[in-house]
Amino acid sequence: MGFDIPAEAYDRFMGRYSRLLSVKFADFAGIHTGQRALDVGCGPGALTAELVCRLGAESVIAIDPSASFVTAARERQPHVDIREAVVEDLPFPDDCVDVALAQLVVHFLTDPVKGLTEMQRVVRSGGIVAADVWDFVGERAPHSTFWHAARTLDPAISDESQLPGAHEGSLSELFAAAGLGDIVEVALELSVQHRDFEEWWTPYTGGVGPAGAYFASLAAEHRTALREQCRSMLPDGPFTLVAHAWAARGTVR
Repeated sequence: MGFDIPAEAYDRFMGRYSRLLSVKFADFAGIHTGQRALDVGCGPGALTAELVCRLGAESVIAIDPSASFVTAARERQPHVDIREAVVEDLPFPDDCVDVALAQLVVHFLTDPVKGLTEMQRVVRSGGIVAADVWDFVGERAPHSTFWHAARTLDPAISDESQLPGAHEGSLSELFAAAGLGDIVEVALELSVQHRDFEEWWTPYTGGVGPAGAYFASLAAEHRTALREQCRSMLPDGPFTLVAHAWAARGTVR
């Protein structure tokens, strides 16, 4: 999937977006002092850092399946219990946290309902499970321009719009299938300023995630064609990219 990479590569690709999204996502999940929280699929730790700011390191735990991300997250948050593990098999006991959050994770799970059910297991009764996914179907993700350009050149490709949670209502359906109650879904909006086209484009060449893996699979001439197609869709000078993520929360019965 393209996540067995240095944390710095992910930071360049998605870091500026995930840090801003973390603030809005934590607000939506109702994070407040006195809670104990689990960050599922923490990556290099953008959401983990936001949770630590709000709750304190002793009240945050986290997991990620990528060894490089776990190492980076531990270096950045040395007082947080961060483990290498998968969402579908969390290394924590039942009812050990008040809230479990999955930022930009659910769409990569082989079995999203199983993952949400496992998150629910570790949350106390009345607690919250929350997740968010970029709006790929509405082409409002940070990398929607990349995928739009790729489809223009090759309409047969499979992009991230086909993943779970990528359209309005999809997360709510997954939450309901997992047995969560009082489900609420909203769109979270954020804006990121890019200095120029090259700053926007370069992270896609680093092999991060599905977009990076797709770029790496292309022959040299096709990479050039994709770059030029993207360039034709974006300004050369400073520009602001507005992105939206679908976010859902549900209560553990």
